Amino acid sequence: MKALKGFTIFTAGGLCYGIVEILWRGSTHISMFIVGGLCFYIIGQLDEHRHSFCLIGQAAISSLVITAMEFSSGVIINIALDLNVWDYSRLPMNVLGQICLPFSILWLLLSVPAIYFEDFLRHCLFGEPMKKISLLPRLKSRSTAEI
Repeated sequence: MKALKGFTIFTAGGLCYGIVEILWRGSTHISMFIVGGLCFYIIGQLDEHRHSFCLIGQAAISSLVITAMEFSSGVIINIALDLNVWDYSRLPMNVLGQICLPFSILWLLLSVPAIYFEDFLRHCLFGEPMKKISLLPRLKSRSTAEI
């Protein structure tokens, strides 16, 4: 069952990313299905552990994961294989034309609905309870005995 969940989440992420990319720039590439699926799966794993992050923390980590995945896959797909699927070289603060600050910020923003959508899929398809994600980190309150 765990493998089926993982495959389902991966596939949903790959399909959703392909759709987002088609809506954004009018086309996509099969490699983006794989990269999008991996990113979506990893994003979903962030709140599957006993110690879960707040929404802002999860989105920030997700953005870093996506940016790292985009860079590593870009080096392989665009530079080593010369497929030229994307090129950020004209955008500010880019690294080898594979990642850039504006898209890292976009990944941060897109991570928020992705976090909720992954949780929603787990709930609808596998009967898992919806997670209650706090927006900000919860501060531990001191008891009066500690003061």
